[in-house]
Amino acid sequence: MPKTTAAQVIGKQLLRSGTSVGAHYREGMRARSTAEFVSKIEGGLQELEETDYWVELLVEAEIVHPNRLADLRKEINELTAILVTCAKNAKQKAK
Repeated sequence: MPKTTAAQVIGKQLLRSGTSVGAHYREGMRARSTAEFVSKIEGGLQELEETDYWVELLVEAEIVHPNRLADLRKEINELTAILVTCAKNAKQKAK
């Protein structure tokens, strides 16, 4: 990341939201109920959405070239699909 104030602030936010996804998933794996599991997984989805926002902001503010973030954006989309499927399957199973 560049040493500019904007880049550092956005980078810290990106780091927080990005690492929070894994924490939510891990908490979900230790859930005591299906409802708690779904809640944790959906919390992870919210963090993924925020992470994607910060990545978009880095590109739109021309802080980082889009090509440098392409793999990260792909991973965000893949993780989103996985967590959506996890939450959907858990909800179906609970019915």
